[in-house]
Amino acid sequence: MVHADALSDPRAMREAGREWLSLALIDARNRTLRWFAAVESLGRDAGLRAMWEGELSPPLWLLGHVGWFQERWCARNLQRARGPAADEQSTRLPSLLRHADTWFDPVATPRDARWALPLPDAAATRQYLVDTLEGTLDLLARSDESDAALYMFRLALFHEDAQVDSFAQVAQAFGVDDAQLAGLWAPARALAPRDPVAFADTRWTLGIAPDAPGFAFDIERGCLPVQVPAFEIDAQPVTWSQYLEFVEAGGYDDERWWTAPGWTWVEQTQRRAPRGVEQMRSGVVARRGARLLRLAPAQSVVHVNAYEAEAWCAWAGRRLPTEVEWEVAAHQGGGRGWRWGDIWEWTATRLRPLPGFLAQAGCERLEPAFSHHRVLRGASRATVPRARFPRARHHAAADDDSGFTGFRSCAL
Repeated sequence: MVHADALSDPRAMREAGREWLSLALIDARNRTLRWFAAVESLGRDAGLRAMWEGELSPPLWLLGHVGWFQERWCARNLQRARGPAADEQSTRLPSLLRHADTWFDPVATPRDARWALPLPDAAATRQYLVDTLEGTLDLLARSDESDAALYMFRLALFHEDAQVDSFAQVAQAFGVDDAQLAGLWAPARALAPRDPVAFADTRWTLGIAPDAPGFAFDIERGCLPVQVPAFEIDAQPVTWSQYLEFVEAGGYDDERWWTAPGWTWVEQTQRRAPRGVEQMRSGVVARRGARLLRLAPAQSVVHVNAYEAEAWCAWAGRRLPTEVEWEVAAHQGGGRGWRWGDIWEWTATRLRPLPGFLAQAGCERLEPAFSHHRVLRGASRATVPRARFPRARHHAAADDDSGFTGFRSCAL
């Protein structure tokens, strides 16, 4: 039985049946359209193309991609009833939009090519999203309630929810005012100081069993038992005021605090502050679109990469938490003042498949990222509530500072 708060409950939605899943798909589509409308209202695509081409996707492409992904794996997928075991190379039905596969397949259109695509206009793309959702809901109503039969519909839901962070990055880059995004993401919170939290040594199993009921991305499937030694971890992420001390102490000019790849990145980029920051003397001033904003010192530091997080930790005599330490704290620390959810958080763990990993239809192909990317845990203030799952595994390259990423630290 799914309770009345299911649309915001990450565990309930991963096991949701047809009725609640239908409502969630509608909710996700309405949110997508609201994000697009907020960005569209500025009319800045052309002016920002030169600045963001190759790094961010055009908002119109993001909108069309959401509809394309859902149509690709639900309405056009003749093997949808096979769930995660569907053959990705099997024949599929044609799209409602003639060139959808050319335009909106991220494999066919790398990010640096998307700004030059002859995309349909906003009205036509919105209609495509209406039509594809109608087809999805019709098929869902006629589906059975097994996990395999519902897998593609759940996949489409959580994929669309995941695109919110991409829309939020675009909105921030374009300078959308927070007032226009009211109800779409949580306000940035000031964090009152809290003491670190200590955890005793424990036995923990990372991952979700391959045969566990409900939906999970393949990166989350598998079981890795871990003996976790006792550790002490920050109750909340590092704030701007804490990071400012590192900058003012000459942290970006002192090779001692950086790993070899990190110092190479500093020398190549000539970076002296986190991404978008214009001033870190007597306060933090950062660029958000065309505006300069003064950031509250007690807010979580954001748009830092793993190299910067590691350098701060080395300077402070701390370290990044491992993935399993972060997860233990997320599950056991809530009643002791441990908080998460403002930012994605870097861990010290390199991305690897969990024992029992099997690639699932529709999921990101992870082989190029294994052993190269770092695991991210948590959620950003843009993340949809039902996607705030403490076992969710995300990842990024160590030099990537484009996302809403920050960090917390552990005692050595």
